[in-house]
Amino acid sequence: MMSGDQPYAGHDGTAVLLLTLIGLVATPWLTVYGIRLVFRARKAAKAGKPGTTRAALKSAAVLAWAAMAGMYTWGVLHLVFFDDPDQAQACRTAIGTRRLTGYEPSFIPLHFGCRTSDGHTVEAVIPSYINPAVAVLGVAAVALTLTGLTGFANARRKEEIS
Repeated sequence: MMSGDQPYAGHDGTAVLLLTLIGLVATPWLTVYGIRLVFRARKAAKAGKPGTTRAALKSAAVLAWAAMAGMYTWGVLHLVFFDDPDQAQACRTAIGTRRLTGYEPSFIPLHFGCRTSDGHTVEAVIPSYINPAVAVLGVAAVALTLTGLTGFANARRKEEIS
């Protein structure tokens, strides 16, 4: 984070490394888990077993979480591969003739802004599609998770009544 005495402070390196490692482990794990759930749901549907809709929702939710984690990790990897000189060069390229007065980094939303002397902030390192994609995938993952949970609760209530 940025403070008045360190206007060129970037993202915390430990946090970047930790987020990268978590993302590089979680994304493939969630993807494989989601794919396994898809095949289980498909097998259950062919066998005519109840609960296949819930299983399909669960697999879709897990895959949405995997996609969101993967997209966020892709954004964090941009920070890993841009060291201080690369960040300064990216800022100079992004702001053109204006004077660079500092950086404005954040993790949520993932952002590496270059602050200029005229008060504007220009994104220089993180691609512009990362945050919208993470937001859409996150909303989809939460919606699918909640739909699966409420659908499961409703199905159990119907079973208890019967």
